Amino acid sequence: MDYILTLLIFFPLLGALLAIGIKENLKTYAVVISALELALALLLWYSFDKSADGFQFVTAFSMVELFGVSYLVGVDGISLFLIILSALIGLIGFIYLDEKHETKKLIVSLLCLESIMIGVFCALDMILFYVFWELSLVPMLYIIGAWGSGSRIYAAVKFFLYTFLGSMLMLVGILFLAYYYFNVSGVWTFSLLEWYSLSAIPQNLQLWLFIAFFCGLAVKVPMFPFHTWLPYAHGQAPTIGSIILAAVLLKMGTYGFVRFSLPLFPDASVVLLIPIAILALIMVVYGAFVAFAQEDMKQVVAYSSISHMGVIMIGIFALNAEGLSGSVFFMLSHGIISGALFMLVGMIYERRHTKMITEFGGIAKVMPNYAVIFGIMVMASAGLPLTMGFVGEFLSLLGFFQVSPIMAGIAGISIIVGAVYMLHLYRRVFFGKVVKEENARLLDLDKREWSALLPLVTIVIWLGVYPKPILEPINKGVENVMAIMQSRIVTQEALHFFGLTMMQEQSEELESKDKLEVPSRILPDVKEGE
Repeated sequence: MDYILTLLIFFPLLGALLAIGIKENLKTYAVVISALELALALLLWYSFDKSADGFQFVTAFSMVELFGVSYLVGVDGISLFLIILSALIGLIGFIYLDEKHETKKLIVSLLCLESIMIGVFCALDMILFYVFWELSLVPMLYIIGAWGSGSRIYAAVKFFLYTFLGSMLMLVGILFLAYYYFNVSGVWTFSLLEWYSLSAIPQNLQLWLFIAFFCGLAVKVPMFPFHTWLPYAHGQAPTIGSIILAAVLLKMGTYGFVRFSLPLFPDASVVLLIPIAILALIMVVYGAFVAFAQEDMKQVVAYSSISHMGVIMIGIFALNAEGLSGSVFFMLSHGIISGALFMLVGMIYERRHTKMITEFGGIAKVMPNYAVIFGIMVMASAGLPLTMGFVGEFLSLLGFFQVSPIMAGIAGISIIVGAVYMLHLYRRVFFGKVVKEENARLLDLDKREWSALLPLVTIVIWLGVYPKPILEPINKGVENVMAIMQSRIVTQEALHFFGLTMMQEQSEELESKDKLEVPSRILPDVKEGE
């Protein structure tokens, strides 16, 4: 079990290399490889110690010893389920895949992308993380550009430029933070675990570093106003590309905020909480209203993703256990639900070669099974209780309600708009009379489509009714993140936000910036007279 993460990262890549020499039954081969990958991910979950603190299954060896670059991977309760999500979506995507054009190249690209995505969630060395982060652009660029439709080249290039330029600024922040660590300790390292133990960073420097990381992470989320690449990418990407983009790639950005921005820059996170929450609130409201105005089914789902990612960001910057746990859970639920919705839109597009809502109507009469599955996913997307979509959404808003009841209320009201546009879409597509003759001849779900959709429906309902198996490890990981944050605070403002205080002498030392030691005593806030 010591090397299970390394096996998880590189097994799909090995499968991609072997696929080059295979001429027949490529889809079956890809399904077998991705099924074995999911089995490894489930074995990781089974072996994971839910009561242990910190990272588990850590593997480390030096790569560039002079500059402290190493192969360092590990997993905690936060990254565990994002790894499982990546493996699950990879398997479901291959089961659904029915591409006839250059199938081998597409399968090789998807297997490489799966390997890279899991590498992002395992990496604990910042250079290793950045390599995986940037490599994820290459297969996705190729998938959109080669198998997309319409203005696919424009969409692919826009996706690449936005994410690449933002990532370059994040690289500047990574390199500077390594240089700062060297100045403090005299040792070069890019180990995130070492950076977590770094002497507290002055607030002004935290702000600049936070902004550098923000530029790379916010584009990937995507946060307003860096979101404009997403509708193009979803609109022109093939169905399998949209599924992976929505289900996993967007989560790399929100994961980065939880893993890096919050614990490394706690004071900056508190200072910038409200500005980022306002941007997230704009995402929620803007995404919901623009989704309502769309006539393309795929664009409705794309803009709804922007709105839901805004709720995830609100949960992250609640900076409390409820909000953070809810946001991580919502990453998983949004990945499964949005992936299923893009798959469902792709199924109807294969039959009619159109995604325009006006081209449909009354198809529940001719595709009743499809209508039922679509309805379940619509309800889950709208946050119906007893579905997976409700749990993360509720906890994220509950967490931020403790910070700002007004902003949390606005976000909650806009989610009602989300229910309106999803139900409006469902009514126009599935109810009424079958006006178009082509719709009367539509075939219902086949075995391939049932095989891809049933696992997702089962998970959405199961984890909506009983989310405890997922929430327990997530809560443990969130507690560790909160502990790291609180141990590295340098300002009274941030301490007050968390309800903490420090000894007066230590406060004066930190404010003078002459000493950058981590406060050794952080005590509960005591009211006067006690």
